[in-house]
Amino acid sequence: MKRYFYIIPLVILLGSCKKFLDTDPQLQVDQAEAITNAGSASSAVNGMFNVLASSSYYGSNFPALSYLSAGDINWTGSQSDRSEITKHLTSATNGYVSSAWTAIYKTISSANYIISAVPKVTDPLFTATARNQYLGEAYFVRALAYFDLARGWGGVQLILSPTTTPADNTGIPRSTLADTYAQVLKDLDAAETLVPATVSRNRVTQKTIWALKARFYLYQRQWALAEQYATQVINDTQNYALVKPYSAFFANNAVATTESIFELAYTVSNTNGHSNWWLPPVLGGRREWAPSDALVALLNNPAVGGNRNALIGQTAAPGNLWYGKLYYRTPVGTDPAYVIRIAEIYLIRSEVRAQQDNITGALADLNAVRDRAGITPATATTPNDILLALENERKVEFPFEADRWFNLVRTDRAQTVLSLPDKHLYLFPIPYNETLVDENLAGANRNPGY
Repeated sequence: MKRYFYIIPLVILLGSCKKFLDTDPQLQVDQAEAITNAGSASSAVNGMFNVLASSSYYGSNFPALSYLSAGDINWTGSQSDRSEITKHLTSATNGYVSSAWTAIYKTISSANYIISAVPKVTDPLFTATARNQYLGEAYFVRALAYFDLARGWGGVQLILSPTTTPADNTGIPRSTLADTYAQVLKDLDAAETLVPATVSRNRVTQKTIWALKARFYLYQRQWALAEQYATQVINDTQNYALVKPYSAFFANNAVATTESIFELAYTVSNTNGHSNWWLPPVLGGRREWAPSDALVALLNNPAVGGNRNALIGQTAAPGNLWYGKLYYRTPVGTDPAYVIRIAEIYLIRSEVRAQQDNITGALADLNAVRDRAGITPATATTPNDILLALENERKVEFPFEADRWFNLVRTDRAQTVLSLPDKHLYLFPIPYNETLVDENLAGANRNPGY
């Protein structure tokens, strides 16, 4: 892989503001001088969140890989990269794949430097609480990044120390998928001992980690552990709850509602790129991502979408174009990016309860999500019926988030549901430019079929 030399972005901090501001290139300093005191450590952590929230990662491209792959979103533009993804003809030269891969590894590089440097800071103003918080957040972000690499590309190279010279982190082979996921869990365990038990929607706390652990154990098919961590979050009803109606977590400029377990905040100088692609020109966007006719029909069906039809709108005649409304705000690009919502945790617990033959419990969780959407309770009577109902529920609950494609792959349903010609498409290709510079990603080390 390319070696990412870590540059600490210095950001301006505004009191207790949790929004991470954009980087001024003139304020960047070499990593050797960067984390030297409490203030520069804080700046480094903010910089790490900026990379996580960048347009190539959660600010656009990584979620787009999921929903453009899942068959529910049409690409209406002319750029071949996006068209390839919707048609499942993604090549190793695809720009979206390459930019997402690069951004994820840059995020890991940021986390690695914080994990390495923060324990060495001797500033008397650097409290143990702040030090632990920053370290815990770096471990969590690295865990999330490797989790995303694992579900998108399979086993990957595990870079766990800073890259400051061309000789650093060279010759590292691809790890197995099991080893990549083992690193995710190791980092989550480390983070859990460091971050506070308080509640934050934009920063990392123990509940943030429990939510990602619930998702992690779902992917590992460790049903009891997934249920345990999901329950720990759901039981905190004072801080986490399904908001009603569905649109209440995003409409009317809402941010950081009880729906959100972890969302990324944006500002006018550090923007979320989604609205540009979703909104029609009359609303200032390009509408190059659009809900399919089938998805529009489901969302507009009162028995299926319920009040989730708030996710879509239609332009006036003569165009009558359907578009996505999750990202819409003024100033442009200040919409949050939703990484983990409580609705997902309910659906995770429903699934793992079904897998453990707890039909009553599984239905209760599924129907909590359906009730919030204003639709009648599901009446499935077998585990398999509940699993199919959950698959369909996710389709209308998270159509514009990084969910459906990865869940169809996880359950080995993608080939059947999307009529894929081959299961090698379950993984994205290793970017071609990476295979040119790193023999550990080339030849037989590439993902099959690319």
